[in-house]
Amino acid sequence: MAMSAKIGRIGDLYMELVNREMLERLMKTKGASQRQLAAIAGWKSHTYMQRLIRGEVKTLSTDPALRIAHHFGVPVDLLFLTRMDINPGHTGQKNKTKAA
Repeated sequence: MAMSAKIGRIGDLYMELVNREMLERLMKTKGASQRQLAAIAGWKSHTYMQRLIRGEVKTLSTDPALRIAHHFGVPVDLLFLTRMDINPGHTGQKNKTKAA
């Protein structure tokens, strides 16, 4: 999937969703669905957006975070914190599924 951008180099930036409730309120106010917001973020699937809203994941790449904030007309730091990668194996969007 296109939404699993690797951010593995030390010093790379990623975003952390810190105000999930505000994101949900903005979506409700603007009448934006998870699918619509995922498309605005540039994702082909809405699954990662669902996981962000549920709190299952907190991180995403910078571009989708900027697109989301711009769509709602709010400062990026209202919803997200900018983080710098200090672990070479980190990815901005983690898929923590365990094999059964």
